[in-house]
Amino acid sequence: MKLLLYSHSFAPNVGGVETIALSLACGLAELRAVGDRPPFELTLVTETLAEDFEDRALPFPVVRRPGVLALKRLIDAADLIHLAGPALLPLFLAWLSGKPVVLEHHGYQSICPNGLLLHQPDGSICPGHFQARQYNKCVRCQSAGMSRLKSIAQLLLMFPRNLLARSVACNIAVSRHVSERIALPRSRVVYHGIENTSWPEIAVAEIPTMQGKLRFVYVGRLVAEKGVPVLLQAVEILKRERHEFELLVIGDGPQRADLEALTARAGLGDCVQFTGLLRGPKLAEALRSVHVMVMPSVWEETAGLAAIEHMMRGRLVIASKIGGLLETIGDCGVACLPGNAEDLARCMREVLRDRSLVATLGHKGRERAQSFFLRDRMIADHAGVYREIVGWHT
Repeated sequence: MKLLLYSHSFAPNVGGVETIALSLACGLAELRAVGDRPPFELTLVTETLAEDFEDRALPFPVVRRPGVLALKRLIDAADLIHLAGPALLPLFLAWLSGKPVVLEHHGYQSICPNGLLLHQPDGSICPGHFQARQYNKCVRCQSAGMSRLKSIAQLLLMFPRNLLARSVACNIAVSRHVSERIALPRSRVVYHGIENTSWPEIAVAEIPTMQGKLRFVYVGRLVAEKGVPVLLQAVEILKRERHEFELLVIGDGPQRADLEALTARAGLGDCVQFTGLLRGPKLAEALRSVHVMVMPSVWEETAGLAAIEHMMRGRLVIASKIGGLLETIGDCGVACLPGNAEDLARCMREVLRDRSLVATLGHKGRERAQSFFLRDRMIADHAGVYREIVGWHT
C-alpha cells in the first residue's frame, strides 16, 4: 500500500504532533509482512525545513515544502492519505483526486479558527461558537490577536476545512474527549503510544529515606494556553507557607521572558529554574531527578503526550482537570481546577505532605500507560484503519 503521511510541522520542530508523526511513520515503515516485505510504502510530506536534521537516517523518504503541483502528484500516486491535522491544501487536493483520507485530529482546527477552543480575550474555554454558528463571536475572539480583516479571513477558511473534514474516510481522534468535541462523522479513537521505558520506579519503601527536596517539573512550550503563570502563582503560595521543594521549567517559547521576570519579581529564583529547551540525553538526565510532573494547562489539551511519557516512567502527574488530560491520567494522578492557582497549590501541598503518593500513584500511572499508551498498539491500530479503508475502496 502506498501511504502518504502529511504533517505540516515535523522534525526538527519539537512538539506533540511532530513526535507522534515521526514515531508513527518510523513504526509503519519498519513493519514487515509475509516474506519480510513492508506492507506500507510510506512517504512523509511536510512544510518544515530540514535545517540540521538528517532525513537520510529515516526508514522512509521525506519531501519538504513541495509546490502545489508536486504535492498533487504525490497525492495522486498514493493509495491512501494520512493527514496529521486538517491542513486545507492537502485536504482539498486529496478530495480532488478522490483518494481516501484518514484525518487525525491533534487539535481543534476543524471546529475552531484558533484551533484551541480558547476564547482569546479572557482565556476562557470556548463552548463551541463555530459549531453553534455564532460566527460573530469567532471574529471578536480572533480580533484579540489580529486585525478584524484577518480574523474574518480565518473564519471563512473554516467552512471548507470543516466541510472537507466531514467528507474523509475516517476521522481519528486522539482521545474520547476530542471525538466528542469535534463531533465529526466516521470518527474513532486511537490513543497516542510511546515506547515502554525501563526507568526504575520510586518504591514506597524508599519514601522515608528520600533525600533532598521534592522536585517538580513542567515540560513543554512556554505559551499562554499551557498555564505556566498559574504554576508560578502556586509556587509563590507554597513558598509563603515555607514548604521546601524545587521546580524545573523545561522548554522555550514566546512567554519565557515574561515568566522569568515574574519569577524574579515574586522572589522565586531560589526554587524555580528555567533550563530552556532540552533534548535527547540532556532531557533524560534532567528528568531522572524529577519526582512529580505538573501540567497546569488552561486550554482543552487533546491528550497530553508529556503526561503519558511521565506516567510511563512511573512518575506522578498533577494535571488540570480539563480536556483529554483528565482522560489520560484517569485515577492515577492528581487533578486540579484549570487556571486556579490555589487549587494547584493544594494538589502540590498534598504531595509535599504525603510523599508516598509519588510512589503509589506513580506505579498506578505506569500500569495505566502500559495498558493504554504503548507505541506498538498505536502503530497496529493505525495500520488496521488503513487496511480497512483501502479494502472499502478496492
